[in-house]
Amino acid sequence: MSTSTIQEVMRELAALEDPKMREANERRGDDHGVNLTHLRTLAKRLKTQHELAVQLWTTGDTAARLLATLMCKPKSFSAAELDAMIRDIAAPKLLDWFIVNVVKPGRHAEELRPGWKDGDDLVGRAGWTLTTERVVKNAGGLDLAALLDQIEKEMKQAPAHKQWAMNHCLAEIGIHHPKLRKRAIGIGERLAVLIDYPASPGCTPPYAPLWIAEMVRRREEAGGA
Repeated sequence: MSTSTIQEVMRELAALEDPKMREANERRGDDHGVNLTHLRTLAKRLKTQHELAVQLWTTGDTAARLLATLMCKPKSFSAAELDAMIRDIAAPKLLDWFIVNVVKPGRHAEELRPGWKDGDDLVGRAGWTLTTERVVKNAGGLDLAALLDQIEKEMKQAPAHKQWAMNHCLAEIGIHHPKLRKRAIGIGERLAVLIDYPASPGCTPPYAPLWIAEMVRRREEAGGA
């Protein structure tokens, strides 16, 4: 199906629509009813088709855009195109797939990260998600103390999706950077963000002080820092 048209693909997506799945997804803010495993299977069959992916994105349909993230050539997008695309995303799942499948493999993540970090709910989530990855994998050049300053000042009032990503960054700073661990825990305790969030049995709670303590304990048991 290497020469699929936009009409053919949209028909396939419509055939995959499940009303019950849409209802469940919409409770999480995701306006689509397509099983993601089926979407990945379709993308695997269609393979990379950048122009078709761009057409799918242009439809504005969330399922089509999810598929587009799997079919595009990430390095073909300019920074301006990525910035315009992310500001037109309203579904959390689409945002996460866009970050993982398009922004990270592309050429402009670090260029866009600082501006996105200061953005509103989903754009802000993207910026903090990219920042958290740098905190964990490549913190050189990051002003970690300044990140903690911003988290301390803004996280309590941040919109939910952005707040979650900021809290993740706070936890990872505490986990991976021992010199800042005490301060990170203190910020978490003062702000008490997600302190009452229910954690499933066996799962680490997202409340940063507990998250930091548990992950540090595991790293120490495994011989890490």
